[in-house]
Amino acid sequence: MIRKLIAAALLVTASGTAQAQTYAIQAGHVITDAAKPARGPSTLIVEKGRIVRIEDGATAPAGATVVDLRSKTVLPGLIDVHVHLTFSAGEPWYQGLTTKYSEPYAATVGLKNALVTARAGFTTVRDLGGAANASLAVRDAIADGSFPGPRVLVAGPALSIIGGHGDQTTGLAPELRDAIDRTGEQFWVCTGAAECAKAVRKLAAMGMDAIKFHATGGVLDPGAMGLEQHFTDEEMKAICDTAHQMHLKCAAHAHGARGIEAAVRAGVDSIEHGTFADDTDVALMKSKGTYFSATLMAFSGLQMYLGKGIFSENSEIKARQTLDQWGKALNRAYKAGVKIALGTDAAVYPHGRNGEEIGLMVSKGGMTPRDALIAATKGGADLLGLSAETGTLDPGKSADLIAVDGDPLTDPAAVLRIGYVMVRGKVVPLQ
Repeated sequence: MIRKLIAAALLVTASGTAQAQTYAIQAGHVITDAAKPARGPSTLIVEKGRIVRIEDGATAPAGATVVDLRSKTVLPGLIDVHVHLTFSAGEPWYQGLTTKYSEPYAATVGLKNALVTARAGFTTVRDLGGAANASLAVRDAIADGSFPGPRVLVAGPALSIIGGHGDQTTGLAPELRDAIDRTGEQFWVCTGAAECAKAVRKLAAMGMDAIKFHATGGVLDPGAMGLEQHFTDEEMKAICDTAHQMHLKCAAHAHGARGIEAAVRAGVDSIEHGTFADDTDVALMKSKGTYFSATLMAFSGLQMYLGKGIFSENSEIKARQTLDQWGKALNRAYKAGVKIALGTDAAVYPHGRNGEEIGLMVSKGGMTPRDALIAATKGGADLLGLSAETGTLDPGKSADLIAVDGDPLTDPAAVLRIGYVMVRGKVVPLQ
């Protein structure tokens, strides 16, 4: 695996010093902004990793590297606001307790999955849960050009109540629980407003880009504490307020309706999953400007692995409860005008299938293909605070772009036919 990653990195280098090159990317159609009509034949001029201008027709400035994509549609790179790069799908719930998931090894898994994700057309992702040092290593190794991959933002371990979704001792024998507790390493498992605020500050000091907390129980932990509210209202407010004081966005894993409501009232920036969101939740999200990331692909992962010994007995029960709600909350939120960003929960399903979320947003969530594409580009950029950098193909922005066969404004499956990927002006090898 390491050998393949190094080879991919060398391919990027062999293609030229991307930041110094001038590219003339000739396209049959260009979607500069998913909310606007596409342009006809056009050429994007990229210099030093940024879009300089877009010209009509197929042009080529002297000395430019010409990229012939005249049979394809070029559009902004896709954005997934909810992935788990350092984990992989299809592994038993206790896998994280084995030597396979030491932090050094988890970092190599993250680099592998990051490349797979970039090759699927995703040029920016937010990793919402992983070992702290491994997540930071993946982000930084890609950012400094050591390895190819998307722009990565990380949250590190998600805050949890004792026995909750992020407590690694949940479901273990008493002796193992005690041994882990004695290490004191699970600082993200917190009780009370002051302790939760302290955990947020620790994550911020480590260099995290965002904060995530488990407002409710979760499906894949082996516990039996349900899918409703976990943290108290006061604890949630302390988490959100402290994150914002640290200038970080705050995301809430939330399934149950009242847990969703409490998180939104606390000031969270996005609701992740939102499985049982009701009319009260949706109205509150709309009034507060809270983003919704429905992670519909996670349900595909649940379907894939149910009954195969991957999940604990409690997880199997919870999975069946949530599958009954697949897409209903997104449909409700979309009709109400809630802001939507694409998130998938990659690692619950196999990495690289992220683009299928757009089709599910249409078929399950009732969105138009255009609005789903907006959520996958501009919506994610806005939620992540990156609108000045990516999400549209405007001059001055980072050259984060992909090319596909077909028209993704009318056909969600077009984003599955990836023919070219560029991240920050660097070409990502597709093989």
